[in-house]
Amino acid sequence: MNQSGKKEQGEFKAAITMTVIWVAGLTLIIIFLALFAGIYLDKFLNSKPLFTIVLTIASIPVTIYATYRVVKVASSRIRPDAKKKNLEEEYHRGDDN
Repeated sequence: MNQSGKKEQGEFKAAITMTVIWVAGLTLIIIFLALFAGIYLDKFLNSKPLFTIVLTIASIPVTIYATYRVVKVASSRIRPDAKKKNLEEEYHRGDDN
């Protein structure tokens, strides 16, 4: 594998790593916000486990949607480089003849 191939592979791995970090961080933030908001509302309204349970369960679809959006944006940023490379390869194939 040549230097440009290693560089591209390294950039791809870095993009995947950053996406995983974003998803993990975002998941933790959403779940903890729901948990602490539920605890606060339960103390404020004197309704012990109700809001904590409801908001924590409601955070699950929010987390799934946020994960989907992050991965969609990240994958759209990764793919154009691959398309560009394929276009360059197709252009240079005509030079071999």
